[in-house]
Amino acid sequence: MTLMIDSIEAAVDHVLDTVKGDIVLGIPLGIGKPNPFVNALYRRVKANPRRRMRIITALSLIKPAPKSDLERAFLQPLVERVFGDYPDLEYAVDLRNQALPPNIEVREFFMKTADYIGNDLAQQSHISTNYTFVARDMLLQGINVIAQAVAVQGESDSMRLSLSSNPDVTFEVIEKVRGAGRPLLAVGVINRKMPFMPNGAEVAPEFFDVVVTDPAGTHTLFGPPNNRVGFADYAIGLHASSFVADGGTLQIGIGSLGDAIAQSLIVRERHAAEYRSILESLCPDGLDGRELGRFEEGIYGCSEMFVNGFLKLIEAGIVRREVFADTRLQQLINEQKIPAAAVTARTLQALLESGRIRSPLRDKDLAFLKRFGILREGVTLEGNALVFEGRRYANDLNDPAHFASVAHDLLGARLKGGIYMTGGFFLGPNDFYERLRTMPPQELAKIDMTRIDFINSLDGQSELKRAQRSKARFMNTTMIVTLLGAAASDALESGQVVSGVGGQYNFVAMAHALPDARLLMMLRATHETKDGLTSSIVWKYGNITIPRHLRDIFITEYGVADLRGQPDSEVVKRLIAIADSRFQDELVREAKAHGKLEASYEIPPQYRQNLPEVIAQKLAPWQEAGLLPPFPFGTDLTPEEIALVTALKKLKHASEHPTELLSLAFKAFIEGKDLAPNYQKRLGLEEVHGIKDLLLRKLLAGNL
Repeated sequence: MTLMIDSIEAAVDHVLDTVKGDIVLGIPLGIGKPNPFVNALYRRVKANPRRRMRIITALSLIKPAPKSDLERAFLQPLVERVFGDYPDLEYAVDLRNQALPPNIEVREFFMKTADYIGNDLAQQSHISTNYTFVARDMLLQGINVIAQAVAVQGESDSMRLSLSSNPDVTFEVIEKVRGAGRPLLAVGVINRKMPFMPNGAEVAPEFFDVVVTDPAGTHTLFGPPNNRVGFADYAIGLHASSFVADGGTLQIGIGSLGDAIAQSLIVRERHAAEYRSILESLCPDGLDGRELGRFEEGIYGCSEMFVNGFLKLIEAGIVRREVFADTRLQQLINEQKIPAAAVTARTLQALLESGRIRSPLRDKDLAFLKRFGILREGVTLEGNALVFEGRRYANDLNDPAHFASVAHDLLGARLKGGIYMTGGFFLGPNDFYERLRTMPPQELAKIDMTRIDFINSLDGQSELKRAQRSKARFMNTTMIVTLLGAAASDALESGQVVSGVGGQYNFVAMAHALPDARLLMMLRATHETKDGLTSSIVWKYGNITIPRHLRDIFITEYGVADLRGQPDSEVVKRLIAIADSRFQDELVREAKAHGKLEASYEIPPQYRQNLPEVIAQKLAPWQEAGLLPPFPFGTDLTPEEIALVTALKKLKHASEHPTELLSLAFKAFIEGKDLAPNYQKRLGLEEVHGIKDLLLRKLLAGNL
């Protein structure tokens, strides 16, 4: 029987009383964590050295923390406005400061990108695993408590709960732990600001052992503002968007690259001529093999992460291809033997001919036909007759006259139960959550938040998944690619974990397992290190996430390298062709030195202009025309904050490169500019208290 508790502290008491030994707490990644409950439990165990707790989770989100007085002055108003009353996870704050108490440990399988580089405690506790193995690994860790933030509809006896953002691993964890005969205390904490997601995420209160109704469990969701989309991001997104097939399936991720892909698809749909012109300017080898047309059928979103870009594609009418949870029905739609929307006599006939239903109809046939809207809801089966509104129809679909009578009077209008977006968890800006909270029920019903083992794997219901995921395009990001096609996405060469494997390997495997699928691995051609600008395409690297035998399509801002089925020499040539030109010669030397490139090879001239300024020159007119805006889906930042962010980033970069900083300082003093009063006030620099403040004002003025 489910215990309803109206106090977070009382719920913590219950956990401490129920679990006599060490607590092994599993909590979802991202926004599915019940922060107030977790914080209360953490404080209680922290204060009692006789108790021990291990937390197993991923992506523990905490508000941006300033590293200087200047950052504090800039960030404080922004954080208060955007994050509201979001409570930081206290264990995450302590972990970031390497100040966890000795009786508590935190093990994460995916960390916020780059936040824990150099953090020995976090690095040593990281669990490297595929997303689909998380439930298994939680079982191995001895999980005995699982807690999750849930959405709610109704009260008392009519109460329904939704796992909302995170049905990803909770169902599987509970199945595996209880299936193994181990005790598990499941706690649901109501957060009334969580969007109520129907379908696979919806559960009865009895799903949990404890439901916490304390209003203190309700708080603002973590809503990171949209990132600026730069020219390099747009170039990558434009290339990637030209591989998305109409009637296909799409997976993308969060951040500026995800937004760039979504906006590029919208441009393709609404501005076909301009889209072609942009791509022609970016593709020296022409557009053969690219998808340039509008989306007549639409596409289906199937992604572990349901991001803001997907929501914008839904609103643009691009993500609209519905899939159905019945293998034969889906196959018949794919084969165009029945319409994908309207129910007709052909629908009934095709199902009969395929053997999906029989004549006379059985109870299970009738249930199937009503579930998907093929027969009207009020149709019943009584003896040898179908009955609707008091009228009886012969239950013999093999007889043409009886079939015609049933088709004329009993068919529904449209197929029901279609889904056009399947996700495992979501994360996005505040307006993304608000849109989900206010979306009409008939639209929300087309979105199914469900288990990660359904999304990220073809195992289990394999035929159904294969039927639904036609022409799939799995788009992932990576940090480094070797000239032989291996990718490093989770950690540095030193072994320092940047984020984690997540679901990347799963999508790579699916791209090779599905006959018409492709993997698009995206990366910026260069990145900054403490030693300066570095190529992201290298001869070799000391850490590999995806081995080279699984290479497929790689995309940088400079083009596309299709590596599937290619010999090593061709792989090397194609990757050099999309590398930054400042590093191409060294890459050629390395490849020749190791016998992977013929001694006579020279880079074709059309690939010799792979430079940021060339990309900017090609795309700037389209930004000015409004097709490639810096913030295609809006931003929580004010124009003043956008300007300051840009200037502060330049200043931070210069501070890591003394020669550049000296040059900027000299230029600032020569030009004699000063920071405008509104910026002075925002950054607490209205009064100059020495040379440091004066220099900051001059430097910022020069960068704004």
